[in-house]
Amino acid sequence: MTMQKPNGKIPNFRHLRAFAEVAHSGSISQAAEQIHLSQPAITQALAKLEEILGIALFERRSDGMGLTEPGRQFLERVERALDFVQSGAKEAIRLGAKKGGRGFGNFDQLLTTPQLRALVAVASAGNFSLAAREAGVSQPTLHRAARDLERLSGLALFSKTSKGIDLTASAAVLAQAVKLAFSELNQGFSEIAEVLGTDMGQIVVGTTPLPRTFMLPTAINALLAERPDVHINVVDGPYDDLLHGLRHGDLDILIGALRIPVPIDDIVQEALFNSPLAVVGRAGHPLGKKKTIQVADLAAYPWAIPRAGTPTREAFETLFEEAGAPSCIVESSSLVLIRGLLQDSDRLTMISAHQIRHEREIGLLAPLAVDLSGTSRPIGITHRRGWRPTATQRLFLDCLREAGQLAKAG
Repeated sequence: MTMQKPNGKIPNFRHLRAFAEVAHSGSISQAAEQIHLSQPAITQALAKLEEILGIALFERRSDGMGLTEPGRQFLERVERALDFVQSGAKEAIRLGAKKGGRGFGNFDQLLTTPQLRALVAVASAGNFSLAAREAGVSQPTLHRAARDLERLSGLALFSKTSKGIDLTASAAVLAQAVKLAFSELNQGFSEIAEVLGTDMGQIVVGTTPLPRTFMLPTAINALLAERPDVHINVVDGPYDDLLHGLRHGDLDILIGALRIPVPIDDIVQEALFNSPLAVVGRAGHPLGKKKTIQVADLAAYPWAIPRAGTPTREAFETLFEEAGAPSCIVESSSLVLIRGLLQDSDRLTMISAHQIRHEREIGLLAPLAVDLSGTSRPIGITHRRGWRPTATQRLFLDCLREAGQLAKAG
């Protein structure tokens, strides 16, 4: 059997529930009684699921249905996905304002994949028309699925605004749970692919600027040397945006400066090395030969610095707290832009020494003799609490740890 590349195609949730029930009972007839489906419907659901995965999930025996080893692995992912949706539904009910009828207390067990996809699409697009395009369905189809979701839950999930559609608190918490469930199922797809020897897994990595220059490329090259077919998607962005993506299942891991204290309790941080900040200018900068540099000396030059709210910007503002900040500032976190600005001028920047590793080696940029003791920041990995990486993702984590050790030594 060959596995169909998922391409984000999530199986029918009713099929997943049928699979889980048969796995626990070992019997199609008993499962049919528990979830109120006919035996032929369950048999068809299992066949469809095995077709999508490209592998047998059960051994058909005289004494019932027994899981294969891939079936046991996939069951763990399915149960985690169903648990995400169930807990999200309970929290949605707790937060929610009733709309119309009472809805069903166990509405999570009645949800269909099109309804869940509609919720996620509206959450992403903020507009029914754009959401329909994103989901690949007509607008009436998506609108009907969204309203069916409201009817089943008995909750107000969507509110119209002048800019489009907003999610209620209930819808937002349910959408987050659904995205995590989808992510869990995609993890299951990757594990099945590993069993088949056709790992088509994808690792989505969020990264802040610091790891992009050495640690992350070193780790990626090491992983692809062993697993050349793995697709790695690197997402750049501000920390807050990346953290949101991580917590909603859009990212697998986040690499960058860790936050102290941890900003929210549903993530886990792992420090790999500490990175001190440095004041940096072009090679041959007028301040480059000075052994003692005062803050007033630095204030006399133009600067390129990250946007407000970043740890580096906070260190910059602390440095100039008494003397007053320089008047000529360009805001950017792009090393490419900063390098260009510094090379052709006497402009300065504050940046991690690790970020200019290559530029120092080839003689483009150089740190100045400025004491920035106390600015060292832990750099490392952030992931969701309870996240269960696939074998390929575990290998990538090991590659990141090794790259972190190299960065620490260098």
